[in-house]
Amino acid sequence: MKHIGIYSLVVCVVFLAVGCAAPSRKIVKTGVGQQETIETQVETQETVKTEVEAEEQGPSINLALKFSEADSTTYRVALENDKSVQWEGGASKPEGFQGGHTGSKMEMTFAQQIQRVDDQGNATARITVKALKYLVTIKNNVTLDFDSSRQQDRSSPLSQLIGRSYTIEITPSGQVSKVIDTSDALAAVKGGSAANNVAVRLLSADAIKEQHTIRALPAAGKNQMREGDNWSSLKKVSFDLMGTKSYEKIYTLKEITNAGNRRLAVAEMEAVASAEDAKQLHRQQGATAGPLSAMSDNTQEYTGRLKLDLTEGKVQECREKLLVEWFIVNPNPKGDEPPAALRMAAMRLYSIERVD
Repeated sequence: MKHIGIYSLVVCVVFLAVGCAAPSRKIVKTGVGQQETIETQVETQETVKTEVEAEEQGPSINLALKFSEADSTTYRVALENDKSVQWEGGASKPEGFQGGHTGSKMEMTFAQQIQRVDDQGNATARITVKALKYLVTIKNNVTLDFDSSRQQDRSSPLSQLIGRSYTIEITPSGQVSKVIDTSDALAAVKGGSAANNVAVRLLSADAIKEQHTIRALPAAGKNQMREGDNWSSLKKVSFDLMGTKSYEKIYTLKEITNAGNRRLAVAEMEAVASAEDAKQLHRQQGATAGPLSAMSDNTQEYTGRLKLDLTEGKVQECREKLLVEWFIVNPNPKGDEPPAALRMAAMRLYSIERVD
């Protein structure tokens, strides 16, 4: 295959902005009645064995959220999205190349008050913004830096979100099933500035779901767990010109502990490349990967942690971090020049924690 020179690839990089087996049966053919008796004894022994194993693992727990009307809890959620590119090696950088970091960081502290709970355990919750930080960086240049705790930032349109509310519906499995009403908050941030646009985006249905979904909880109907049990979910992540990656996030319930008068469950997550989507992604390789991804070596780490208060049915902490790095070496350096290389990285962070 003909190699594509790293200099021709740099143009693209610049635009990156940097079950169990069936029980065995021993059958003695001495008579129909005796055969049936032996089969029944074997099945009974298998059933007892299964029950004993379950008891040894400990009682099962319901790994889900619980809601009660008028209850209020304060949380802090953080979301970070960063991508970077840097030139390495002895060769001089191509004309027009500019590396650095591009991305955004958002941190919001909010009060979640439960207004009603339906027969399925779904809660209508009123979310009130108590504090907000927002940072945007483009090629190492900060273009927006807002912190509601700073006096000088109180004239920013983003400050109008402080004290404003919107209403959502949350399921016991931590999903935001509906964004019910954002009109009050949206009315407060009307305008044409960059800060106004950021505020409006924070109130979009997609952003609200991203901010308030508890990603680590198992699906409804599959949340009875014991220590050591596993559950999983699929996640696709787009990395612009570096293509799309698909992951299977595998969670393990590590421990159930007592802390004072509360019972806590702790789970940890490690993700692997999704085998289920591998063939589909391979068929889409031309559209989702491109020459940059095809020529690169990459490393990736995707981990997470969940701590759930089982007594109150509230999340204490939920965190996920994905880091992917690509390294591309020029296969055809000029003359005696040492090989040059591009190192690119992308990071996604999600974190929510209880603060009261």
